[in-house]
Amino acid sequence: MTPCERLARVRERIATACAACGRDPSEVTLVAVSKLHDAAAVKALAACGQRLFGESYIQEAVPKIEACPPDYEWHFIGHLQRNKAKFAIGRFSLIHTVDNLELARVLQNKNAEQGLTQAVCLQVNVCGESQKSGVSPEGLPELAETVAGLPNLRLTGLMVIPPVFDDPDGARPAFARLRALRDAVRARLGLPLPVLSMGMSGDLEAAVVEGATHVRVGTDLFGARMASHP
Repeated sequence: MTPCERLARVRERIATACAACGRDPSEVTLVAVSKLHDAAAVKALAACGQRLFGESYIQEAVPKIEACPPDYEWHFIGHLQRNKAKFAIGRFSLIHTVDNLELARVLQNKNAEQGLTQAVCLQVNVCGESQKSGVSPEGLPELAETVAGLPNLRLTGLMVIPPVFDDPDGARPAFARLRALRDAVRARLGLPLPVLSMGMSGDLEAAVVEGATHVRVGTDLFGARMASHP
């Protein structure tokens, strides 16, 4: 299957899911997860009309971004270590995975030094999985309030990576919980928080039904991953 055929199939899945729940497909942004795929693969998908890509590893992302045309948009969707946060500054239009105050303060300070403002989402560990990053639902209100007060960060929403289920609908409770948490934080802070980053190749339909605004799809767009990260 060609890159354009893969992209058309994923877009059709999004459109079908939106039709099933009465949403406009324009409400759902497709983030093409290009981690472990080279710049040539990114450019091939871009030639089909996809311009937004998601990366998970800073050391892989930086040279890839530099090898691609400047009109591509990049999101950071992986665990961001504080000692690598400085390399993210000015490269990503949205960082999906802020999950602690220490990281938020590093990003605040680095952006302030360059006179930039960084859009961020807070990653929430909705199901309390020990192997996954994310602020707990109980800790979310305090973190959200603090991040919202940092002048060089712009809090835009929440992100979740749910457990993997054989039945894609198994993830729906996690998606619904994230939406409810977003609504509660939005009411508490009086911020729009338009972004719900949730859903991947295997469960994007369930995420769309539960209100996803950004779905992160890699395998169904790029095929098997090419290599391990540096």
